[in-house]
Amino acid sequence: MLTSSTMQDTPGAEANDFKRDQASLLQELTTESQNEASQGFDTKSALEIARIINHEDVKVPVAVKKAIPEIAQVIDQVARSLRDGGRLIYIGAGSSGRIAALDSSECPPTYSSAPGQVQYIMAGGPKALASAVEVNEDSEELGQRDIARRRPTRKDVVVGVSASGRTPYVVAAVAYARARGAHTAAVTCNHDTPLAAAADIAIIADVGPEVVSGSTRMKAGSAQKMILNMITTGAMTRLGYVYENLMVNVHMQNSKLVERGIRILMKACKIDRETAVQTIKSAGRSVPVALVMLKARVDKPEAVRRLAKSDGNVRLAIEDNVLEL
Repeated sequence: MLTSSTMQDTPGAEANDFKRDQASLLQELTTESQNEASQGFDTKSALEIARIINHEDVKVPVAVKKAIPEIAQVIDQVARSLRDGGRLIYIGAGSSGRIAALDSSECPPTYSSAPGQVQYIMAGGPKALASAVEVNEDSEELGQRDIARRRPTRKDVVVGVSASGRTPYVVAAVAYARARGAHTAAVTCNHDTPLAAAADIAIIADVGPEVVSGSTRMKAGSAQKMILNMITTGAMTRLGYVYENLMVNVHMQNSKLVERGIRILMKACKIDRETAVQTIKSAGRSVPVALVMLKARVDKPEAVRRLAKSDGNVRLAIEDNVLEL
């Protein structure tokens, strides 16, 4: 594959051939095909437009369901890597990069994970989150440079997110990380792509053509969001940061999250509000510590010790003692 810098040095005829090859490749992608269900879309009423989009969106979870075995593999690998002190690093461009950034940024407030545990790399940098800097996604060199700055190792999982599966920036970054021993995965919406070939595991959600041809922020974007949700939720749950189906590792930094923490403790321990509030206060505003204190009938130092021993796994910390409520 030619890099952007190589292409600049290519004679005119060869450069034109390269452009034609790229155009041909795009036409073959399912995500770039024209959708028969939305023919005459610009002539439809608002109600018809909404119905067409909704009808197509129904296909998203069906496509994601077919990729569950591969998603599960990535969940387990991410959990192992985070447990061993590694990182989950997403890399993407355009809409895919913005979805990766969203999933990464929501892990600390949801699971109290360290900011560096789940990271994202966006083609064009943070400014590309708000403003299109799409030219960067054509550069293999920039993709390699940006992932190299994170120094990926065998402890890390690097996930390339690209609806087309052919974004040079993302493909090059994933290939670089894999060559240095990192575990790699691809999240894409087309089959037989360079990104899938570059990664250890390929998660493919074939959602079909978009309602607006090539607008992969739509079905493809929804599928990617669902998959990334599954990866981080699954990994954090495997690590024990969820108890039953409760967000017990919630980071109580504002009034809404404080209230959520209180309600979680009330539900998990079947106690009244006053008891929950007092226990959280005595636990240093930590729901996991409060939960272990109540469930295992221990004091704060013992609850803290158990959580440290279990690497933050709440259920294991509770079950360290046979006494249960």
